[in-house]
Amino acid sequence: MIDELVELARSVPPESTQQAVGYPSLFLLVVVGALVPVVPTGAVVSSAAVVALHQTAPFSLLIVFLVAALAAFLGDLALYWLGRRGVRSRNGSRWLGRIRDRAAPERLAQAQARLDEHGVTVLVLSRLVPAGRIPVMLACLLAGMPVRRFARGALPAALAWAATYQVIGILGGSLFAEPWEGVAAAVALTVVVGSVPALWRRVRRAHREPAG
Repeated sequence: MIDELVELARSVPPESTQQAVGYPSLFLLVVVGALVPVVPTGAVVSSAAVVALHQTAPFSLLIVFLVAALAAFLGDLALYWLGRRGVRSRNGSRWLGRIRDRAAPERLAQAQARLDEHGVTVLVLSRLVPAGRIPVMLACLLAGMPVRRFARGALPAALAWAATYQVIGILGGSLFAEPWEGVAAAVALTVVVGSVPALWRRVRRAHREPAG
């Protein structure tokens, strides 16, 4: 019996093993990154896209996209639901406190203005802009937006986010023959894309200060 199991394990293709471990890991990392944004979820999705690009199994890229989008959507929904519980509570909650701590006052003010002007569609842009998700989510919480309405904006936001970072991974992976080289390139592209908005805000702030 043991010999048969060993022989079966040897006969499993490496891609099947990668998929069996990779998809659940991708899902968990993106969900955790949505709840506690210390995991670079964009780089995780781009790296998964690179690995899928070098596989021969059909629909690997599609599965990566669906898993990443679903995980991002569920993570955002769970964080918003936890925040709503804090809003309804007299003493608040640690989740609402964490959301408040991550949102700078000026970013929150901008998010509230955009939410008033564009409604839930602003959630799509907030998911694509680094550090833009939390201020918009907090603005939705303070506005008393129901979970169902938030979900209507969070779903296309998660789809757009997963597609964007998958494209980054495909671009990085298509430049190199070895998967690890593509992963490194995808991570570098993700870091560059994530740094551009922050650098642009610093440049604008630097120009405003002398004028002030």
